[in-house]
Amino acid sequence: MPAPTPTPETAPAPAPAPARTPAHHDVRNPSPDFLAFWREHHLCTLTTVRADGTPHVVPVGVTYDPEAGLARVISDGNSRKVAHVLAAGPNGARVAVCQVDRARWATLEGRAMIRREPEAVADAERRYEERYGHPPRVNPNRVVIEITLDRAMGRGWARKATAEGNS
Repeated sequence: MPAPTPTPETAPAPAPAPARTPAHHDVRNPSPDFLAFWREHHLCTLTTVRADGTPHVVPVGVTYDPEAGLARVISDGNSRKVAHVLAAGPNGARVAVCQVDRARWATLEGRAMIRREPEAVADAERRYEERYGHPPRVNPNRVVIEITLDRAMGRGWARKATAEGNS
């Protein structure tokens, strides 16, 4: 005789989910692991929104400055990503930057504005070289997509202190 089919009332409770690192992080005070991940050499993506509302996702280099609450992307001033940010108007565009390394991932979200001032461009180029280990190619039409961050998410790195009960 076959065993009775369990009902919701008689089914065993599901096993607890494995411990996971927090998904949400403080933009201006990230955990050391989250910040270290943003200091590693990774290709990232920038997501902007086209006029028809569809996402435009492109590979970019990103630098993260938690002290200022900013992420920066250098770009040619004639690129579609820059055009999308400019088309959003004077308040800027909602954007996201993301990076992935196997099971580790991190996303920064915020409002992007275009900066053309030579000192802003030079600062972004310096930060790019610091993160990626080489200067960006020469581009006299370079601008900075400067993102004022309001959300940070990510998972995947070991959190031994949390696992041991120490935060």
